[in-house]
Amino acid sequence: MKYISTRGQSPALSFSEILLGGLAPDGGLYLPETYPQFTDADLTAMRGMHYRDLAFAILSRLVDESDIPANDLRTIINKTYRAEVYGYVRDGQNAEDITPTLKLEDNLYLLSLSNGPTLAFKDMAMQLLGNLFEYVLAKKGETTNILGATSGDTGSAAEYAMRGKKGVRVFMLSPYQKMSRFQTAQMFSLQDENIFNIAIKGVFDDAQDIVKAVSNDHAFKAQYKIGAVNSINWGRIAAQVVYYFKGYLAVTQNNNQKVSFAVPSGNFGNVCAGHIARMMGLPIDQLVVATNENDVLDEFFKTGVYRPRGAANTYHTSSPSMDISKASNFERFVYDLVGREGAKVRDLWASVDAGGAFDLKADGAFNRVPDYGFVSGSSNHANRLHTIRETQAKYGVTIDTHTADGLKVALELRKPDVPMLVLETALPAKFEDAIVEALGHVPSRPANLNGLEDLPQRSVVMDVDVNAVKAFIVANT
Repeated sequence: MKYISTRGQSPALSFSEILLGGLAPDGGLYLPETYPQFTDADLTAMRGMHYRDLAFAILSRLVDESDIPANDLRTIINKTYRAEVYGYVRDGQNAEDITPTLKLEDNLYLLSLSNGPTLAFKDMAMQLLGNLFEYVLAKKGETTNILGATSGDTGSAAEYAMRGKKGVRVFMLSPYQKMSRFQTAQMFSLQDENIFNIAIKGVFDDAQDIVKAVSNDHAFKAQYKIGAVNSINWGRIAAQVVYYFKGYLAVTQNNNQKVSFAVPSGNFGNVCAGHIARMMGLPIDQLVVATNENDVLDEFFKTGVYRPRGAANTYHTSSPSMDISKASNFERFVYDLVGREGAKVRDLWASVDAGGAFDLKADGAFNRVPDYGFVSGSSNHANRLHTIRETQAKYGVTIDTHTADGLKVALELRKPDVPMLVLETALPAKFEDAIVEALGHVPSRPANLNGLEDLPQRSVVMDVDVNAVKAFIVANT
C-alpha cells in the first residue's frame, strides 16, 4: 500500500513514511493509491469482533507488513483501545465496546465517541497516533516537533496522547480566547516539558494557515523535523475509519442493510473518514454533513460553490470546535470527486489559497456528489439549545452543542427506513456554559476533572505571525 498526494506532484510513499509529516511536499494531502475493498464475506467476519480486532482487520489493509509488521501493529492497537483508556461511558454502556451505541428511538442512535481521556472524539485517533509516533520514531532513532492547530478538541487530544512520549515535542496553536473554558484548561494546565501552547490572536483558520505555511517551508520543516497531528495527517483519518465500521455493525443484522451517519463538521476530517469507509465498501446510504453558523460546507453541498469566508467573517459560536471556514480535509473528497486529477486539485486550491472560491457545478463535477452519498444542513445557537432541551426531555440524554448540531440536521434529513447514527463529538461537560443556558444546570463531569479550570495554566500569546511561531519552535528545540 502506497500513498499519493492529492496534488499529484509528490512521490508515492509508505504509511510510516507519511505518518510524521502531515502535508505532502507539494502541499497536498495523502490518500491511498487505491482504496482496499471489504467484501460481503469480510463484513460477515467482522460481526462480533471486539474493537481491537476490528481495528486490526481494517488498518492492516492500509499498512504493509513490510512497513509495520503485523505483530507490531496489533500490539500498538491493543495498547491503545483498552477500556481503562475509553472509560467515560454513560450509565448502562460497556467501556469494553470502546464506541458504544446509544439508541434514542427506532432507527436513531448516538455513536458514542467521547469516552477517552479528553472527552472528545479526537481521542479515538489521537491515542493511536501517539503510540504509532513513538513506535516509528524509536525504530528510526529520530525525534519530531509536532506543530498543530486546534479549534478546541484536537489540541487537548494531541497533548494528552503525546505527553511524555519519547522524542516528541508538541507546539499547539489555538485561537486566543475562543475556546470554552474547559477546553482551554485541558490544554493550558498541562505542565509536561514537551508540551507548548501558543494562543494566536485570531481565529482557527489563522492558526491553521500558520501550520500550513511552516509545513510548506521545506527547509525549515526538514531542519526542525516538523510533524503534524491535525486531521491533515492520514494516520488520524485511517484510525477514524474504524468506528464507522463498528457503528454500522452494531445497528445492522446483515450486510444488505444500509446505514446513514450524521457528522458535526468543521475541518471535514471526521466525515472524510466516513467517505473513506464508504469507498472501502461499507454500505453507507447518506453522509450527513452538519455545520454551525460557519456553513461553508453546507453551502458547497447545496450549490457546488466552495467559498471560505476568511477570518473576519468566521463566527464565534457555542459549538466552537466547528468555527472553521477552510476545511482542510475537504481537499481529499474533492480529489475523488474530480476523478483523482491532481492538476485539477492544484488549480482549485490555488484559487482558495489566493483568497478566492471555486464552483464545481460549472464543469459537472458537482453532479457526482449524490454518487458519494453526501447531503448537508446547518444549525445555529437557537437550534442547538432547542435540540439539547428536546433530547433531554424526550430521551433523558444530555448532549453537547456540536452533537446537537448533528442531531438537528439528522432529524431533518433522515429516511424513516434507514438507521441513522449521529456521531457524538464531545461530552457536555466541555461546553458547560451552553448546557447551563439550555438546561439550567451544570452538566456532570468525571470526578477527576473537577476543579480543572482552577489549575495553573501555561501558554504564550502571539500575533498571527508565521516567523514568530518559527522563532518560538527554534528557541524551544
